Amino acid sequence: MSLAPRAVLVHRRTEYEELLARHGTHGQAAFFLSSRGRSIDEVARHHEDTRQALREVAAAVPLTWRSTRVERADLDRFLFAPEDVVVVVGQDGLVANTAKYLSGQPVVGIDTAPGRNPGVLVRHRHADAAALLRAATAAGGRAEELTMVEAVADDTQRLIALNEIYLGPPSHQTARYRLGDDGENAPGEAQASSGVLVGTGTGATGWLRSLWLERGSALPLPAPCDARLLWFVREAWPSPATGTSRVAGELARGQGLRLTVESDRIVVFGDGMESDALELTWGQSVRLGIAERSLRLVI
Repeated sequence: MSLAPRAVLVHRRTEYEELLARHGTHGQAAFFLSSRGRSIDEVARHHEDTRQALREVAAAVPLTWRSTRVERADLDRFLFAPEDVVVVVGQDGLVANTAKYLSGQPVVGIDTAPGRNPGVLVRHRHADAAALLRAATAAGGRAEELTMVEAVADDTQRLIALNEIYLGPPSHQTARYRLGDDGENAPGEAQASSGVLVGTGTGATGWLRSLWLERGSALPLPAPCDARLLWFVREAWPSPATGTSRVAGELARGQGLRLTVESDRIVVFGDGMESDALELTWGQSVRLGIAERSLRLVI
């Protein structure tokens, strides 16, 4: 007998809740903001809108389903099950934060602040939650398979991201490494830079796009479902020992970019989640490429 679906509602603390955690009371938070020329009213109103959306989405879960909630800070400790339907209630970035912990579960994005969020990944309103939950489990339900990027280290550590993966120094120091195509016999080009960014078509609306624009790149940006990645080296420094001939490129499925560390420490993290990063030391290598899994986003 198969289990009933479980709706997993993913959310994060609002700005108002973060202010209360820091200052203790509404009055103290209001005083702090007013002393800096800001009012707490807008922050409190956004908090209530978010909580109301979360309540309405929870009420839309079918009575025969199971349900639970998980906060963003607890995602790395939460165990998603195959029968889960994941409902992200919040911003676009929260979908990206959740994606790395999934393995094919359908995702519904609910926008709690229409007009404030771009709505690239949270495309729906909370009033549509009941219909979306039914569609997520129906045969032939409409969904997009969004390409993801992965980093696999030589010690089997693995990291997956929806927008981009960044490799670089843990501080403002320079990262030193060798960069080359995966599988080539040559050791790759020795480089010194502030890091390497490898992004997807979903990430082409954010950090990847800013680098693409800054470089005036002729490479076409991928679409979210395209099996193609772009990569850029940030601020590569030419010297007698380091080069700048490989600072941008693209990767198709089956292709990889290999980075071998030649400094004390390099961190690798995805979608801004620095708290869940890989750490590589001198001599280790990591391969970047298209992940086998994708994000199934209900549309």
